[in-house]
Amino acid sequence: MSVDLIPLSQLPSRYGIARSNLYTRLKDLKIESVKQGRKAFITADSLQLLDGLHAHLEQGGTTPEFIKLITQQAQNHQLVNIPNSSPSVSNSLEAEYSSEPTISLNPATLVGVIETVVKRLIPPSPSPLTYMRELEEAYQNQWLLSTSELANLLGLNQKTITNYGQEFSDAGFIFERAGIRKGGEIAWSIDKVSNRIETFSSSTRQVKEAFSEAFDP
Repeated sequence: MSVDLIPLSQLPSRYGIARSNLYTRLKDLKIESVKQGRKAFITADSLQLLDGLHAHLEQGGTTPEFIKLITQQAQNHQLVNIPNSSPSVSNSLEAEYSSEPTISLNPATLVGVIETVVKRLIPPSPSPLTYMRELEEAYQNQWLLSTSELANLLGLNQKTITNYGQEFSDAGFIFERAGIRKGGEIAWSIDKVSNRIETFSSSTRQVKEAFSEAFDP
């Protein structure tokens, strides 16, 4: 199997939809599967197009709106009028939803159009360090986080955090129970492991100095 082919069977779970809904999307976008034996696949470019449609639908959009957006982007790229020819992919998509002039787009341009639209619809993945910056902000402002807020930041479920008990540490921070927030959730205060180490080192140093003074002849 080519690395550029994605099994059709994986797509319903990818988008959280029924197989029938997937086939409707494939039909609307004029995406044809690639048969290899008894299995069906789609290309990486078709997957990008499906990802873009899914993101658009998740934001409350409709399939016709997405197809129109694709066509408008196509018109900003390479555009050739072919009044008596078979429509291209972009062309055939738009034909079902409007009576705009026929256009033909070469494959390389179509890929660029898809990438442009998908980038607009799908937000970039957050930095893996984002949650640490947010924890730092909470620490600096002495905010008390609820169990659900903490679970969301650390990527843990609430039960796991609750089972840690009175106190636990993660990513250089120490989280300690500090009462109850409105709604009945546990409130957690935030400290830093480095602060505890400094406090311990300072206490040890003071004990040594006091011991030295007491027994120094």
